[in-house]
Amino acid sequence: MDLVFSERSRKIEEGIFVILNEKKEALLKEGRNVYNFSIGTPDFKVPGHIMEAMQEACKEPENYKYSITDRPVMLEAVQEFYKNRFGVEVKTSQIMSMYGSQEGMAHIAVALCDPGDIVLVPNPGYPVFGIGPELMGAKAVTYPLYKENHFLPDFDDIPEETAKAAKYMIISYPANPVTSVADDDFYEKAIAFAKKYNVVLLHDNAYADLVYGGRQGRSFLEYPGAMDVGVEFYSMSKSYNMTGMRISFAIGNEKVIEAFRKVRSQIDYGIFLPIQYAVAAALNGPQDHVQEQARQYEERSRTLTRGLTRIGWEIPDGEATMFVWAPIPKNYTSCETFALELAERTGVVVVPGTAFGDLGEGYVRFALVYPVEMIEKAIRAIAESGMLDV
Repeated sequence: MDLVFSERSRKIEEGIFVILNEKKEALLKEGRNVYNFSIGTPDFKVPGHIMEAMQEACKEPENYKYSITDRPVMLEAVQEFYKNRFGVEVKTSQIMSMYGSQEGMAHIAVALCDPGDIVLVPNPGYPVFGIGPELMGAKAVTYPLYKENHFLPDFDDIPEETAKAAKYMIISYPANPVTSVADDDFYEKAIAFAKKYNVVLLHDNAYADLVYGGRQGRSFLEYPGAMDVGVEFYSMSKSYNMTGMRISFAIGNEKVIEAFRKVRSQIDYGIFLPIQYAVAAALNGPQDHVQEQARQYEERSRTLTRGLTRIGWEIPDGEATMFVWAPIPKNYTSCETFALELAERTGVVVVPGTAFGDLGEGYVRFALVYPVEMIEKAIRAIAESGMLDV
């Protein structure tokens, strides 16, 4: 049978994460020590009160039926959390759940775009930012993030014809992979840009609770005018380690939420009810573990950046997230070549920066998924490999 697949599917290349996983498995078969810093899956545990809420809800037979809609217990927990955590007042009609921000970023294009429409996405940026719109027939146009500008976009550099044509723009701070945090001036400029050109802003805020130095991450919706122009995605994955539950929220402009909810009603029968009760327990419960987790991520980050700098691989300290964005050593010119050689010679698996866009060339990303002791072992492995000798 001669199978012909869609043009859109043929454009999707095998992800670097698949290639890296194959490399990792090959090293393990050889009996090698492997330090897999490639996938951002937290190694921290889900707090006990969240698991207990899930377990209790799983005992109720009625909770195994279609949920259809988000239950008040979860929506009100998100509502109260945003008020207490960010000082943002939202109505429950301005909140909707998704099967994780990755799924949401893909499907919101159905609500906001027609085929051929333009979407502005960051470069470097998380891959689904561009892949999602492309799968829906829209055209992802990148805007550059440069180290010299603190990995923040310069709105004045976006061509006016592109800005006028854009349906929505994705921004994301604290940022994966570049780990930058945005300031008040950035958000004010972003909102002004959106209003000037009638562009919807989507803010991916997955790492709001993982800011270093004891600082509190902000919500885009805190800023005047944000609710008029945009929607924020808030994830339960990184703050509460609920990655496998696949649960995030779109919060903000009521018209956008209404259109998005209508789209998702055609492809989804709602979040499994025990997960909804687990979310309520997480957001209503104690938050001290979230702050402690951020402190530990910072300790891991500093251990890695300063340890590698000490052995000759100069890496600046990051500001936030569960990642390190590392310039490759000066004796290498290709991040992909370097990443594959690093894995082969040391067992340390990292993601080449080009997985996040062509402006990621010259960098690799580490996910901080090991305790300090394991990070120190990985540093020793790199030091002993001789890769940094010039």
